[in-house]
Amino acid sequence: MQTTQPKVTLVGAGPGDPDLITVKGLKAIQNARVILYDALSNNELLDHAPQSCLKRFVGKRAGMHVYTQAEINRMIVKYALTYGNVVRLKGGDSFVFGRGQEEVAAAQQYGIETEIVPGVSSAISVPGVNKIPVTARNVSEGFWVITGTTQNGKLSRDLEYAIQADTTVVILMGMSKLEEIAAIYSQQGKGQVPAAIIQNGTLPTQKVGVGVAADLAVFAAEQDLHNPAIIVIGEVVRFHEAFQELQSKLAENYKLAV
Repeated sequence: MQTTQPKVTLVGAGPGDPDLITVKGLKAIQNARVILYDALSNNELLDHAPQSCLKRFVGKRAGMHVYTQAEINRMIVKYALTYGNVVRLKGGDSFVFGRGQEEVAAAQQYGIETEIVPGVSSAISVPGVNKIPVTARNVSEGFWVITGTTQNGKLSRDLEYAIQADTTVVILMGMSKLEEIAAIYSQQGKGQVPAAIIQNGTLPTQKVGVGVAADLAVFAAEQDLHNPAIIVIGEVVRFHEAFQELQSKLAENYKLAV
């Protein structure tokens, strides 16, 4: 009788486009006995799993949690001990606000082997495919990636420090906090810093809205932007062609008014 060797592999599925998963991540899916997948991982990736593979949706997305994190941790352990090779498929990268460490710790408590396959984080890739670099010489010397929704549901206090650093800020899971984010930027005297909201980044359904930090909630409402989306705030947003068009339009309107 073949002995089951429990193993849990955390696989980062990337930002949405199924082609942006890593080769190693794809191989892990192809060898999985069980896949526990999130709402933000592209379901097309499941087509690469063996026909006999058990696939369980454990949807975690803003405002939609089918299971609590504790329940997911228990499922990971249960399936690993029962079936052997479990892939935990998560959107982006498992260790960027993905609670990956909690899931690794849960498996390790039971002596289950764990492996991490990094994913392409939306924090860098989604601005990147839209020609918004998170860093640029003489424009931004670094970037902050913060969560818009902490464990207690509040906006991360790191935002105020990030604004003071005067560099690029990428906010994940922050769409419900647009007015609060705009107010903080305005209070810090940075309300006119360029800003972008990118919905469904890297997918055919992608939508991009641009403006300034003080108007985040305004242009999100005007352009019907909603989750899943990321927020990018900083001078690097000026590289996006839509922002350049906006600036040209504002300049033209100013000339007409004068």
